Amino acid sequence: MKQLTSRDNPTVKHLHALATSAKDRRTSCETLLDGAHLLGVALERGVQLLRVVVSESGRRLPEIAALLARCPSEICIELPDRLFAHVSPVDAPSGVLAVVAMPAAPAMAVPTGSCVVLDGVQDPGNLGTILRTSAAAGVADVLLTPGCAQAWSPRVLRAAMGAHFGLRIREGVDASAALAGYPGEILAADLRDSVELYDLDLRGPVAWLFGSEGQGLSKAVAALATKRVLIPMPGGMESLNVGVAAGVCLFEQLRQRRASGR
Repeated sequence: MKQLTSRDNPTVKHLHALATSAKDRRTSCETLLDGAHLLGVALERGVQLLRVVVSESGRRLPEIAALLARCPSEICIELPDRLFAHVSPVDAPSGVLAVVAMPAAPAMAVPTGSCVVLDGVQDPGNLGTILRTSAAAGVADVLLTPGCAQAWSPRVLRAAMGAHFGLRIREGVDASAALAGYPGEILAADLRDSVELYDLDLRGPVAWLFGSEGQGLSKAVAALATKRVLIPMPGGMESLNVGVAAGVCLFEQLRQRRASGR
């Protein structure tokens, strides 16, 4: 395994750029998987690893050592802990990173099954949570409007816990064009003139619209909805975190479909 010790090394500079710059990730079409869990998922899914980076202390951890044994030695490098912290995308370094190519966007087509449309969701943790929830609920298509956080950023990948590799994710989507001719309901999570979630028939395909943390859905995206959906909150809170709201809606749909045998 090759060892690097200088911040001036081109590989180290590239790793730091991938960790800190959305522009550099887009330019190189590469991103970072942070942590043993994501590396393990990538190995299980057969994702091509361009480089694996381990810290000096991380290499001594049994879980990481076992994963390194499954990686081609020629793509593995070791960094001193201080240098690994410099290229880590998180404040508490995990001990192992992997560089992977960001996949090309799936071909543009109107979804036929249920899908999630995210409009201006900017928090990486919320975005990753929604991606993870969508995968868990069996909703494979996730569409992001231009105002969203970068789906393949290291922080979103970390929050999604490997969900990316089971989803069809499209970024920079014009929601109106993407949903033109959609065969099911288009439901907006909203508080105005809304129907309660538990009063709706959700057994068919649904395009779920979820808006930004502060502003909600833009007028243009909200106008696409066939119904506005209210999650009842008898405890008196005015709203829910968007990641929680998405989970409530998607799993209520799953519950109804399982109850009906679909």
